[in-house]
Parts: sequence; C-alpha cells; structure tokens
Amino acid sequence: MSLHVEVVGQGESLVMLHGWGMHGGIWSDTATQLAKHFRVHCVDLPGHGESALNGEFTMDSVIGELSTHFEHPVIVCGWSLGGQIALYWAMREPEKVKRLILVTSTPSFTERSDWQFGISQEVLLQFSNELERNHTVTLRRFLGLQLRGSDGERELLSNLREQLFSRGEPNIIALRGGLAILRDSDLRHVLPTIMQSTLVIAGERDRLSFPEASIYMAQKLLNAHLVIIMGAAHTPFMSHRIEFVGQITKFLYGQN
Repeated sequence: MSLHVEVVGQGESLVMLHGWGMHGGIWSDTATQLAKHFRVHCVDLPGHGESALNGEFTMDSVIGELSTHFEHPVIVCGWSLGGQIALYWAMREPEKVKRLILVTSTPSFTERSDWQFGISQEVLLQFSNELERNHTVTLRRFLGLQLRGSDGERELLSNLREQLFSRGEPNIIALRGGLAILRDSDLRHVLPTIMQSTLVIAGERDRLSFPEASIYMAQKLLNAHLVIIMGAAHTPFMSHRIEFVGQITKFLYGQN
C-alpha cells in the first residue's frame, strides 16, 4: 500500500483526513483521546507525510487510494480539504462511508457569483503563484490564516509550525493538486444526495471556511447536525480539543 496510515485504539473504525499541505500527524493528540472509544486511522494523503504520490493528486485519485486501503465501511472525519474529499467519497461510494464528520469544511472554498462564503479567486491565484516561487513560505503563511482570531492563536501557530514538516515536505504535485481542488470544486449539488448521518463542525472565528458555509451544508444535507465551536478558528480540534472530542463521541454514540 502506498498510503501511510497510523492506527490507534480499538472499536469502530474512524478515518481522519487532514487539510491542504499537512499530514496525518496533525491529529495526533486528538486521536489519542478518540482512541479511548474508536479505532482511529490517521491518514497521510498521497504526496503528504510518508505517503507516496502515484500520478496526479485529484479528488478521484485520492478516493481511489482510500477505497483500496479501507476495504470495509468506515466513519470518515475530514478537516478542510479533507472534508471535501470525505464528502465526495460519501457521494461516490456510499457503501464505504458509514457516517461523516465535516470539520471547518465547505462545499465551495472559492467565492462565486452565487456563493459569498468563500475565498476570492484573486487570493487563491496569489497562493498558486507563491506556491511556485517558494512553497515553504506559502505553507507557513497558510498556517497563519488558519489560526487568525482563534483562542490561543500564538501557541497554536507555534505548534503547527513544528508539525508542518515533521514528516518531510509534501510533494509539490500534491500541493498543486490540492490547491486546484480548493479552487475548482463546487460540491453544493452533492449535498442533497448524501444519505449518511453527518456532524458538521464549524469554528466561530474561521476566516477560511466561513461558519456560514457550515450552516449551509447542515441545511442542505439530509441528516446533519451542526455544532459551532465558539472562540475557534480553522483548527477547533487543536484549540478546543476537549469540546471537539466530546462532540464527536456524543454524535457517534448517539447513532448506536
């Protein structure tokens, strides 16, 4: 297998998908807490961390890797870009995804003529240009945007910077592909087709995936529960870990 997946705990399988430019180690402390109740699988997406990249990094290629690795149905928790991948996986292979947890994610990361809850095309174009010039600086800048306004912002930023390249630098092709997904994907039409029970977690102060986008998703999904974590920005699983873990265990135990 080309996917690197770290597994902790026992019980029902819970797959954790990270965001753009990061790796599965971002879930480490959260996974330790969740492992008291679940068998937690922290995935390095293709081209990130210790996972190889075989070809291009697209939504379909990533889901193909995930589907091959996980032979049995799983619960999927996706953060940011990982949330979009999780949502698409649930639509494409509903038999593989039992339940969904979408963390500070959005159906459309990009602002559009009929979608105000996204980042402007100009900002994403700037990121694309900067990525080609110096991807290390671009990733570090992206960390700052994720945490802006969060409780404990300075400490969290220091923590994220330590983790960013702790498993090596991500593949530039994977970075380009992930950014293309964020720029081009519009999954609003997918939402009414998702049958799985879904927990939508938003950060009140998130300036990347606006809480309004989470509210929209919760309204359009057929069976969704919305939680807005006050004082959190884009990484509530780090800034408000106890509340985050509590909401997930409450949601999943409530379905049993």
